[in-house]
Amino acid sequence: MSCCAVGNASMLELEAERQAMPPAEEIRLLSHGLGDGLRQTNLSVPDVHCAACIGKIERALGKIDGVENARVNLSTRRVTIRWRDGSVPDFCGVLYRLGYPAHLFSEEDGEGDRTRSELIRAVAVCGFAAANIMLLSVSVWSGAEGATRDMFHWISALIALPALLFGGGIFFRSAASALRHGRTNMDVPIAVGISLAFGMSLYETINHGQHAYFDAVASLLFFLLIGRVLDHVMREKARSAVSSLVRMTPAGAVVLGPDGSREYMPLSRIEAGMSVFIAAGDRIPVDAVIRQGISELDCSLVTGEINPRAVKVGDTISAGTLNLTGPLTIEVTAAAEASFLAEVIRLMEAAEAGRGLYRRIADRAATYYAPAVHLTAFVTGIGWLLVSGDWHKAITIAIAVLIITCPCALGLAVPIVQVVAARRLFERGIMVKDGSAMERLADADIAVFDKTGTLTLGQLSLTGSSIRDDAALAIAVAIAGYSSHPASRAIWKAHPGHHYPDITVDGVTEHPGLGIEATIAAKTYRLGRSPWAGPVELGAGSPATVLSEDGKIIARFTFSDRLRPDAAATIERLQQDGMPVELLSGDTQAAVQSIAETLKIEHYGAELLPGDKLERLQGLARKGLRSLMVGDGLNDAPALTAAYVSMAPATAADVGRNAADFVFLRESLGAVVVALDVSRRAGRLIRQNLALAIGYNAFAIPIAIFGYVTPLVAAIAMSASSLLVIGNALRLNTGVDRDGQSALTPNATEGQLR
Repeated sequence: MSCCAVGNASMLELEAERQAMPPAEEIRLLSHGLGDGLRQTNLSVPDVHCAACIGKIERALGKIDGVENARVNLSTRRVTIRWRDGSVPDFCGVLYRLGYPAHLFSEEDGEGDRTRSELIRAVAVCGFAAANIMLLSVSVWSGAEGATRDMFHWISALIALPALLFGGGIFFRSAASALRHGRTNMDVPIAVGISLAFGMSLYETINHGQHAYFDAVASLLFFLLIGRVLDHVMREKARSAVSSLVRMTPAGAVVLGPDGSREYMPLSRIEAGMSVFIAAGDRIPVDAVIRQGISELDCSLVTGEINPRAVKVGDTISAGTLNLTGPLTIEVTAAAEASFLAEVIRLMEAAEAGRGLYRRIADRAATYYAPAVHLTAFVTGIGWLLVSGDWHKAITIAIAVLIITCPCALGLAVPIVQVVAARRLFERGIMVKDGSAMERLADADIAVFDKTGTLTLGQLSLTGSSIRDDAALAIAVAIAGYSSHPASRAIWKAHPGHHYPDITVDGVTEHPGLGIEATIAAKTYRLGRSPWAGPVELGAGSPATVLSEDGKIIARFTFSDRLRPDAAATIERLQQDGMPVELLSGDTQAAVQSIAETLKIEHYGAELLPGDKLERLQGLARKGLRSLMVGDGLNDAPALTAAYVSMAPATAADVGRNAADFVFLRESLGAVVVALDVSRRAGRLIRQNLALAIGYNAFAIPIAIFGYVTPLVAAIAMSASSLLVIGNALRLNTGVDRDGQSALTPNATEGQLR
């Protein structure tokens, strides 16, 4: 049997086993471990439609014992719940009782495809009905009387009925679910409006009335559904980057057993330490180290570089890269949910679900807006009935008010911009955690940079060493293997023949900003900066790293590094934009001064510990300055957390990436300016969208109340307001490349940014 057949059989067995599990066990199986006893579960909730739905769900789930937080993503109709490991809460039961049937999220569900297909079919039915009823209405408008007019009205009713049931069913189901559970949403006024319009038209037809509004009902549904389809398509298009990443994630991989056997396993069962076989042409499913084979990898998904990367035994590789030429045997270093690709996907989805200031304002306004719409329509209907005594006219105007004041545009004003902005940043190799991070970046007024790994690539090369003997070198290499610091990696890579696995290293402790300490043969060794590692006279050209044995220096190492592409142009552009720049580093005075002079940074600090950087940022905050911190590594994590907003390169240590609000994947430091530019433009578009939504309602509501709008015109106006907000948000797709080019220098090229 082939590996493919074995894989398919295994997957079928696993799926059968999963379906037989109790719901709680299934939730635990498909949840992601986040560490420190925290787990994450993703649920698909197709009936989420507006800000009122979001508020209801988040409040209900937030009250469950053990739930840290719950976040609804309106773009994906998805709920992300973070909860403490223990007894599994009945999330689906809570949501069902609330009126939102939910199921465990799977990228293979095809929820988006089904929704789009249903909407398109509904548009077709309502469009056909509207066109034919309009043709029949021409005869009525031309003067048809008596039985002829009644016949045309009855035919129109028969044509409108399928449109009402099939097209209107989308709104009826949502509205009924909301009302059944004692809540409301934006579909309630729509359902009430079209029901009243159809009922009133049927009443007129039965009583041989002159006017019927079947054409308005069908046309209203047609325009509403067109707006719904375009909204769905725009959301899918905006988040296509995440969808593409998910599709690139392999469903599983062939795991090699100790006896050489091969077994196909789904990603959820692949753990660190396992050996996995990767054939040429397969995508790497998890972060790993190559144990056998040589090949070339397409790393464009991770780094943006189009040139293949040659890899060999001992090289680390990231999930999402594509194996091009030769078979590889790899050792898994992180489970699938902790891989680089999974982190990228989580960041993208978090960006869409974020709750910045503008989004909280829009959500709160939309939550209170629906009840206000119902009250306004009711008061308007009663008022017109008292003034005119014509119940027909009063109901018609009330219907128009219900429709024209639907808060669709207000609900879309903020999230559509944030989704488009997150996608644009991703296309430029920048990940953002949530919308609030973009808002804070747009408000930043001072930039603070780390040196090694930030302004420079952090790819240190060992340029010189002074070592007591071979034993000292072996100890230095052995200790360096326990650290991810650039200097440690440089020592390890520079002496591939001196990797001594037989040296027993105990009690390894990494001290952020200082170095790494370990015990070997009852002696204490420190590899790191002086004087922490040991006393040594430092000056120009002195070593950046020393090795000490019980406080006595036994080895010294010097390194070289190079600046990131566009580092000088990035600093220059920030300064031209009026943003002061500071450099804070734990490196020596001479090394920091050299970089500062090269980049023309006036204010800098050298030989700083993590606490010193933290104190400086807190000092800036006390002065009222909102700092953008750009750093990497374990020693920058406190500063990244304390900063008003922060960025880190993808090469940063895990704790640094987790602490940062933005992560840039490519070598160019121009990502800082691109992110700043996109965030500022997104902020302007959000403010414009809020103004458009509020302005539309301020203009439309009085006109509808005073009876100058028919239900058909109201439907067109409401749909047009939503499309206007979406169209304004999509302006972020135009001009970003141009702005990105000019973000560095007037003569910068697109290649410089990429």
